[in-house]
Amino acid sequence: MARMASMAPQAPLTHSVAFLARRAAMALTATAVLGLATAPAAFADSPSPKPTAKKLPDGLYGTKDPQYDGVWRQSLALLAQRTVGVRPAASAVDWLAGQQCADGSFGAFRADPATACDTKTMRDTNQTGAAVQALAALGGHDDAVKKAVTWLKSVQNDDGGWSSMPGSPSDANSTAVVIGALAATGEKPEAVTSKKGGKTPYEGLLTFQLGCDAKEGERGAFAFQPQKGVLAPNADATAAASTGALGKGFAIEPAGKKADAPVKPLSCKDGKNGTAEPAQAADGGAAYLVAQLDKNGQHLPSAMPGAEKQPDVGNTADAVLALAAGSHGAAAQKPLKWLEKNSADWAKQNGPAAYAQLVLAAHATGTDPRSFGGTDLVAALNETGPKPAGVAEPSATPKKDAEEGEEGKGGIGLWWIIGVGLAIGAGIGFLLSSRNKKNQL
Repeated sequence: MARMASMAPQAPLTHSVAFLARRAAMALTATAVLGLATAPAAFADSPSPKPTAKKLPDGLYGTKDPQYDGVWRQSLALLAQRTVGVRPAASAVDWLAGQQCADGSFGAFRADPATACDTKTMRDTNQTGAAVQALAALGGHDDAVKKAVTWLKSVQNDDGGWSSMPGSPSDANSTAVVIGALAATGEKPEAVTSKKGGKTPYEGLLTFQLGCDAKEGERGAFAFQPQKGVLAPNADATAAASTGALGKGFAIEPAGKKADAPVKPLSCKDGKNGTAEPAQAADGGAAYLVAQLDKNGQHLPSAMPGAEKQPDVGNTADAVLALAAGSHGAAAQKPLKWLEKNSADWAKQNGPAAYAQLVLAAHATGTDPRSFGGTDLVAALNETGPKPAGVAEPSATPKKDAEEGEEGKGGIGLWWIIGVGLAIGAGIGFLLSSRNKKNQL
């Protein structure tokens, strides 16, 4: 995920201010240094852009200029809130839905949603994929989600993957984001094939993985994109691709404390490449991440030239999400503990998408995001946007499958109805546990 902050002029921003910066900076660096182009992370720890002088739209999360990451940060914020039982304000959901173009796509920010998109409007698969995941989770936006998915399918590259900017070569991060969006809507990614060549998203994604012909310490890693035909390992791309290869998006349902699958490096026995199946590829990526985390004190270092000794908090959170997605419980706990001790200032500096990223990482590992290293991440996230319509409080009683099935297929559902009744009748927020509730992703 996890996943943005300032982007190269020639490429659209694709993640939150925290994410955007990382991808943008890395995409820019890749033109000069092999393999350093990636998605969310590099500049995630740099100061966010200065606040815009213009009045920000009602319902928008964050106080920084949304030009490059408005839809991204809004989507992550709404998705994180939904995942932990917070019902976002209607104005926040309306703002996101209103950013969609008539063809189904989303860009980073449209200052005047009343003006129709035209050929000059920047369209971005990452922003669109993030919006799909958020709107699908919230429910009640079936038409918007369907149109967005149709658009994503229409810009799939011949190799089965996607680029951030339609028409450009595929990259691992964008392909992973779209896979997560497809899965969030109930689509089977393996059934979505390119019009020319019939390639699946998984086939496209696996082309970015370094196999047995790579150096031993690099095997299993993913590159953002090949540079002059060469794949170079990139931790951010590896985290995104490892999650995507499992057919999962940003919101990962906790697998439980007993889910502690061993981390398996790529098998290179008998000359086999070891990446024939997406699940094997995900394991290989996880093994690479664990090796890098162990090497650097349970955090991932910045990939920006001159900043290699600085920790990349956002990319570390992405790695936790990827490990949790693969049910690598013990491996995920170590970097999670590092985040609990070292992410507070970073999140405060980078705002809603950063808080959302940490909430999603905590949730995926079964950790309480309301008590994360002394910080209530949920409360901090809520404060970056309009007041939520309802806030859930932790409950020790797990939700039953029957209750879970009542909600999420579009519309409000039983869960929200009960919550609204409690909020109106007793002046309190939702009392149902979100950590034990399936979020439809």
